[in-house]
Amino acid sequence: MQNKYIKRSHISEKKFREIIKYFSHDETSNKTAIYTGISRNTINKIFDKIRKRICFLSANSSKDSGEFELDESYFGAKRVRGKRGRGAAGKTPVFGLLKRDGKVFVEIVKNCTRAQLLPIIQGKILEGSTINTDGWKAYDGLVLNGYTHHRVFHSHNEFARGKCHVNGIESFWSYCKRRLAKFNGLTDDKFALHLKECEFRFNNRKLDLYTIICKTLHLILHS
Repeated sequence: MQNKYIKRSHISEKKFREIIKYFSHDETSNKTAIYTGISRNTINKIFDKIRKRICFLSANSSKDSGEFELDESYFGAKRVRGKRGRGAAGKTPVFGLLKRDGKVFVEIVKNCTRAQLLPIIQGKILEGSTINTDGWKAYDGLVLNGYTHHRVFHSHNEFARGKCHVNGIESFWSYCKRRLAKFNGLTDDKFALHLKECEFRFNNRKLDLYTIICKTLHLILHS
């Protein structure tokens, strides 16, 4: 059967759907290669094509309104002794925003300054929305940008005040780090792909990932 997912492919559509199923079940490329009888290099290429499609869809998602939680997290090298402040030397800063009862969006940033974070906020969250953050100074002035802004101050041992908290986005960070730990280190380009895969899996955790991926990839991937 001609493969409608990858043009000019030697892999049949039936076999390709099998690969997608293993990807949707979060199997590693090693195990998928064993289960399907296809080389690990070929599986890795297909998995990366799927991840790149996920990245494309995430980057082109539209602005939304509602109530959001914003936070940053740091991935990679262990904290360097003597280095203090937001994050640590050798780590990769990632900014995330979570719509309550909705989806998360993450982006790798150079640093966690206001200059870096505000354009992302304004690009993804409509004015008039409610934003919950911790006390990080980069979030100063969000009210002047048209948002309702609530803060909790972790430095004062304040982690929740009624509905004001960032527990949802922090839960995502925990999920993300647990999942990425199994890869035992990723190059920068691979980390970006896997980060977006975490976003995708989290956003669709209550849905049938296999069906979603098949629809997403239809006539998109090219060998």
